[in-house]
Amino acid sequence: MKQNRSLFRHYLRGHFLFIFLPPLLLLFFSMFVNFSIDGEEPNTLNPMIIMLFIFGFIIVAFVAISWLFFFRLRNRLTRLQEVMSFAADHHSFPTPVSVKVDRMDEIDQLGSSFNWMIEQLEESRKREYEEQLLRQRLIANLSHDLRTPLTILRGHVTRLNKETISLEGQHSLTEMNHTITRVGVLMDDLLSYTLLTSEKYPFEPALTDIVRLVRASVAAWYPVFEEKEIQLEVDLPFEQTFYWETDPKWMSRVLDNLFQNILRHAAEGKYAHMAVDVDQEQIIVADRGPGMNNSSYEGGAGIGLSTVNYMLNKMNLKADFVSNEDYGTKAIIGRAEQ
Repeated sequence: MKQNRSLFRHYLRGHFLFIFLPPLLLLFFSMFVNFSIDGEEPNTLNPMIIMLFIFGFIIVAFVAISWLFFFRLRNRLTRLQEVMSFAADHHSFPTPVSVKVDRMDEIDQLGSSFNWMIEQLEESRKREYEEQLLRQRLIANLSHDLRTPLTILRGHVTRLNKETISLEGQHSLTEMNHTITRVGVLMDDLLSYTLLTSEKYPFEPALTDIVRLVRASVAAWYPVFEEKEIQLEVDLPFEQTFYWETDPKWMSRVLDNLFQNILRHAAEGKYAHMAVDVDQEQIIVADRGPGMNNSSYEGGAGIGLSTVNYMLNKMNLKADFVSNEDYGTKAIIGRAEQ
């Protein structure tokens, strides 16, 4: 069984002995010791000298013991503080500190409480990691298992479209087909976000020419916008450029998600704007859709925007969104504030 001992009580006991024991001994010996030598008159200077010597010894001992006590106390507290600050400075998990379990004083009790806190944090982190893995497996399995019934539903809708039905029935089949497509897209976005947050997609940052990357992305998406009869206005510099330490594949995927949101939720505006501001080192993507407060955005763009924000955050970038019903939505991608 652990026996607790008080560090400060031990300190006070030692000081009490050094302060009161020597004077008591001096008084005791003064009562029985004759200070006269060979019948001569007793020399009164000898007791004074002895008392001064004892008094000086007490002061020196008091200072020495106090310094030694607080020096050891400071070293023990400093070791505990170094463990805490190292974990904070290096964004790592703290390591347990060594304690004396046989006889624990106040500092050992503090270290024991710190170790107990670390154990609780480790268990909490382990449970969180296990829950995250379970959630990721659940989402991946659901995304995979739901594809089969969606495919069957789409097949039935296609077969019904070949039958002779009323205009109202045709309209309902069209809405069903759009809903099936939308659910499939949402499942794809959810699966992509799950794989991304579980670090299934490798992150390989490199010094990237942003203007060149944006130009390649616009060139790939231009036929899609043209097919949807969406006017794509591009403002890219020809000679100037700037560089970011990013993953080119991740950055291209961010732009792909923003372009997909325009096609899904802002196609009715028939307009998209793509620009690069070299001076401000910003990428600007804008549309003239109904805005992000529209129910279409609220219902379908959340996962895609979460993916965009996650990828940008990993690349030390950020996206500011400005949206209203009159002017549409504008996304401004730039460096994150350090």
